[in-house]
Amino acid sequence: MHCPFCSHPETKVVDSRLMADGAQVRRRRECSGCGERFTTFECVELTFPLVIKQNGVRETFRESKLRSGIQRALEKRPIPVDTMDAAIHHILQTIRNKNDREISSRQIGEYVMAELHQLDQVAYVRFASVYRSFKDLDEFRAEIERLSASVSTTVITETNP
Repeated sequence: MHCPFCSHPETKVVDSRLMADGAQVRRRRECSGCGERFTTFECVELTFPLVIKQNGVRETFRESKLRSGIQRALEKRPIPVDTMDAAIHHILQTIRNKNDREISSRQIGEYVMAELHQLDQVAYVRFASVYRSFKDLDEFRAEIERLSASVSTTVITETNP
């Protein structure tokens, strides 16, 4: 790696540490030419499948689109950023583990819905209203009733082993 200060071609690693649950390596380097120290980060670059949109168009998977959709659903909700990041990480892992070359946008939406269902009911309904294109109040009511029924079932199951 070239030194960012003097462009000398030789640097040596002074210290290495694992970060982000072992998914990233932080390295402190020292330039053999000028002696300056700097930090580099190393992570695995994984390829994601192509996303098949509802109109049949295929496009490159973009984590930024996934993140912005989840952020919009969680806007002004009491969910810590770390929790949101963990949910995004879980979705990304799920997509990678499928080992498919293509994935439908509908399937990604289902993964997001599953994560939001566990994180925050309001964010779940917000996302569902856009994802499922609710047209009127009755569709909101129906989704909220489904959500209430699933929460009631979960509470009953957890209290009665």
